[in-house]
Amino acid sequence: MDSALSLSFGHAFVASDHRKHRSSMSVQIPEGEQLAMKGACAVIADSTSRNAIAKQAGDLSVRGFLADYFSTPAHWDVKTAATRVLRALNGWCFSQSRYVAGGSYVSSLSAMVFRDRMAHLFHMGDTLVFRLRGAEFEQLSRDHVTDLGGYRYPSRALGMDGSIDIDYLSLPLKQGDIFLFTTQAVRGTLLPSDYVQLIRQDVSDLDGACERLAKAAMQRAGDRGYGAEAFCFQLVRIDRLPKETSESPEQLYGKLPIPPELDVGDRLDGFEVERIISRTAKARVYLVKDSERGSAMVMKTPSPELSLRNAYLEHFMFQQWIAERIKSPFVIRVISPPRPQRYLYYLMSFVEGETLAEWVERHPQASLEQRLDIARQLGKAVHAVHRRDVLHQGIRPENIIIDRHEQVVLADFGACARRDLDSSEEAISLAREVGLCDHSAPEYALGISVSRRSDQFALASTIYWLVTNGAMPYGQSLRQLRQQSELDQLHYRSARDIEPAISSQLDNALKRALSPKRALRYRRLSELLYALKPAAHDDSSVQSEDISQKRSPWREPANIWQAIAGVLLMLLVLSWWLN
Repeated sequence: MDSALSLSFGHAFVASDHRKHRSSMSVQIPEGEQLAMKGACAVIADSTSRNAIAKQAGDLSVRGFLADYFSTPAHWDVKTAATRVLRALNGWCFSQSRYVAGGSYVSSLSAMVFRDRMAHLFHMGDTLVFRLRGAEFEQLSRDHVTDLGGYRYPSRALGMDGSIDIDYLSLPLKQGDIFLFTTQAVRGTLLPSDYVQLIRQDVSDLDGACERLAKAAMQRAGDRGYGAEAFCFQLVRIDRLPKETSESPEQLYGKLPIPPELDVGDRLDGFEVERIISRTAKARVYLVKDSERGSAMVMKTPSPELSLRNAYLEHFMFQQWIAERIKSPFVIRVISPPRPQRYLYYLMSFVEGETLAEWVERHPQASLEQRLDIARQLGKAVHAVHRRDVLHQGIRPENIIIDRHEQVVLADFGACARRDLDSSEEAISLAREVGLCDHSAPEYALGISVSRRSDQFALASTIYWLVTNGAMPYGQSLRQLRQQSELDQLHYRSARDIEPAISSQLDNALKRALSPKRALRYRRLSELLYALKPAAHDDSSVQSEDISQKRSPWREPANIWQAIAGVLLMLLVLSWWLN
């Protein structure tokens, strides 16, 4: 494509002690449509020398950003995609650092995305990014450092805190622009004039230019008595810019139009519609067959009348992105299209089975253990969703599929929302638009803050409904609540009153997870899932009674000492009588 963006790049990494590598860098340039939609990326990461896993932290940051950025929905703009990826990556690094002894997944990071005729810089920490335009050499990044005891530490970095403040800069590109990515170790070695001279010496060979920079920095550091340091340099040159275009609103979302209304027998992109699964005001779901391979799958498309509602279309593609990232046998799987798409839709695996509501209706005599096995699988599905910092917001029997082998598959991401990035108001509004159900947490009806504990309520309510064969924990729908004071008037109905085979431990766990007040529920979903384990079903009171009946009284310390005291008393009385 002569009109496409064209880049060249080079790398160099040298160190006096290869055991102290703590930096990582990479450039990724996709081809074809992905280059036009997502652009090219250059990333550099650097951790502190006192970090025991410094190199692993840098490598993970670079690989994680590149993999996730190019997996974001095609219609997301660069800033939205990169920011969401970095925040998700930061949360993961921060949470995992607590399990590392003597180190952490903390690293400075600078990522630049080259898309169309613009460059977008995302930066945190003390990595360095410069632009060389003609003879002008300019630093684009800002150092986030703190001086402590003569040492300079990053004051802001990826994985340092649960939340991250990201510097963002967008700037127009010119053909011939050269961008330099390096680390804080180079400070005090090369001057701006050195950079310009060494790069311009032979700009056709960027690897050679990086080698010259690295060797010069190492020599300058040695001359000035610096300790053994690792220097890395990465250069990116803009060889050709795409032609200027004016993109109309109709060309958004990957330039793909919304499919028309389809009926049984219609074809779209080589797929033939075999059955209409559902038609709602927002989406259409079809069972389709690949005409070439003969395989069945599920196709979801936006509703044709929503072609101008860009807000919903953004969330429609977000559903696909979330489902692609969740890797679990208990969650519906997204399938990559076997051919180029001409319309906006996404494909999911077809699960041959029935909904949980249909299963319960067909199996009224199912055993408690059989129902709890389904509950455990459902809990694993919700846990997999939460691990991606996503609220499902649609946990209900109609969205749970049971296949022929009684394996659970959680489907329908129509109401999903990001836990960290979407406000509670947006999440609640989305859930209400899709439709609340009898299992929805009361905070949705009241319009107050929601969280993963809201999904916990819906999960526990569904499990309660499952093990009691259709009963509800409060005997009524909570969708009609209007004031928080009404929460105090709700009274939980013990599941054991309906199904005596349920253990008291499981009933207590469900009661806590179903607390009308969100703050009183389990802090972690894993605590509820533990109560669903087979070993936790035995009633503790029955267990303790059985153990006490089998246990010898002489195994109790109190009984032993009482016997000793009795013998001594008898000896004392006997001695008095003999005297």
